[in-house]
Amino acid sequence: MKIAIEIETHEFEKARNTFHFAVTSKKQGYEIIVFLMGEALECEELTHEKYNIDEQLHNLVNAGGEILACGTCIKSYHLEDSLEVCPI
Repeated sequence: MKIAIEIETHEFEKARNTFHFAVTSKKQGYEIIVFLMGEALECEELTHEKYNIDEQLHNLVNAGGEILACGTCIKSYHLEDSLEVCPI
């Protein structure tokens, strides 16, 4: 089964919970695609002492999950050259 998840926030707890769900689902054998829009593009650089967003994001990629991003959002946030997990 495929699961597609859209994230539009960089709020620590919400972003971490979403990526944790994605990683857990991937480990259960689901095909996972996460689509980042708007401020969620900043998730790759989010660090927090309690909510490890960056770690969960990289865990998903390392587990074989796919992360896509809105090209228009990438350009409007001027992140064309700085996103590691979902380059334009």
